[in-house]
Formats: sequence, structure tokens, C-alpha cells
Amino acid sequence: MDTRSFAPISPAPGMPLYRAVKRALLRAIEDGTLAPGATLPSETPLAAAFGVSVGTLRQAVGELVAEHILLRRQGRGTFVATHSSERFLFQFFHVERGDGLREVPSVELLAFERGRLDDEAAEALGQRAGDAAWLVENRLLLQGRAVVHDRLLLPLALFKGLTERRFRTRPGTIYRLYQDDFGITVLRVQERARAVAASHAVSRVLGVAPGTPMLQLRRTALSFGDRPVEYRVSTVHTALHDYVQTLSPPV
Repeated sequence: MDTRSFAPISPAPGMPLYRAVKRALLRAIEDGTLAPGATLPSETPLAAAFGVSVGTLRQAVGELVAEHILLRRQGRGTFVATHSSERFLFQFFHVERGDGLREVPSVELLAFERGRLDDEAAEALGQRAGDAAWLVENRLLLQGRAVVHDRLLLPLALFKGLTERRFRTRPGTIYRLYQDDFGITVLRVQERARAVAASHAVSRVLGVAPGTPMLQLRRTALSFGDRPVEYRVSTVHTALHDYVQTLSPPV
């Protein structure tokens, strides 16, 4: 693409110049000027369009690459990241077998219905308790074994037009569905973990005895501007699988 959609930036007082460039790129991604999968213009003309040096542009792009918003491909350029299975496995799914085997889970849709947000979900999503929502229940299998029970709550206002058929027949990941069909890009998630005992409902889904020790993850998926778009409760059977998270040291 050309650079006519970009203009010289004016950073707020005290804001580093590369941060202002980063914000401008994020706005372009959010408003669709740079669509998922689009290639960034070449460095020199893009830097000139923003009125900054190539070094400043590279610093902004580097942060977006580190945050998985942009993707560099050797010899091909820099692209707006899409929600592929590989990205899901690397960035958003952290359950793996005890010997380190990690794979994309098989997902079985158990329930899809219209309902209401409870107090916990409403608070996490910045909505009101009782607001309309889609309630989705999935079972995730690894190596053919039921390991994770997922319960998703999606504000109806953000996902108008979603249907069970549309959800069930999506060609890629759930986050790819959000991105392609609703213009909602999940950038990161916030998770809280706790130990729980398997409820009767979870025990039926995962084939374990009620009361079996489980790990429960309460996740809020965030889009641009840290806007919450999905609330998910995942209950993980950890007899043979671990929750593994790789943390980077603070810069």
C-alpha cells in the first residue's frame, strides 16, 4: 500500500516520538487502514509520511512486533498479524502435556445460546449485569483426551449477527472469527488462576469424578484501547497436563 493515508504526527507533550508513531500505527490498524494481513509500506516512505527518522519508525514497529500486533517475515516485509492457529498456540493457549508436547486442541461445541451477563462477567466486560450476551460452552481435547472445559460470554452488542452455525463452521480459531467477521482483534488477555474442585457439570464434560482437583482460569480478552470483548472461564484437568507461561524480564 502507499503512504497517502498517513500524515505527520504531533506527539503530546512529554511523549517519546516513537510512542506517537506507535499510536498512529495502532489507530491505522484499528480503523482498518491497515487491515489484518496487510503489508506495511516500506520504511523510508512511511517514516517520511510520519515526519520521523527511520530509526524512530523501527523502534515503534519493533514494539508492535514484540506485542504480536505486527509480524516480520524474512525477505517479505512486515505484516499486520492475523489470528492463525500458530498465533493462538504461541500467545493464547498455554496448556501442554507434562512432557512438553504442545498442540492446537480439538474443540467440541457443547452449547450456544442467548443469555444474560452475570455480575462477574459484567464487571470484567465493563457492562451491566443482565445485559444480553451469547453463552458458549466448549470442550477442548488434547491427544484425544478431554482436558479443558470453556465457558465463554460475549456481549451481544459486540457480536450482532453471530449464530450457532456461523460459530460452529468457522474456518479458523475463535479469535480469527472475531477478527474477520466482526472487526474485533484480540490483542492480549488478562487471566486469574485458582484451584477448584470439579463441579458435577464439569465432571460430566471432562469425564472425571466430582471434586477432582482442577485449575480454573478466568480470562478477559482485550482489544484496542484495552476494550474487553470476551469473558471466558476455563477449567483445566491437570492430571497429565500443565499450564505453562513464559515470562519476559521487564525492559
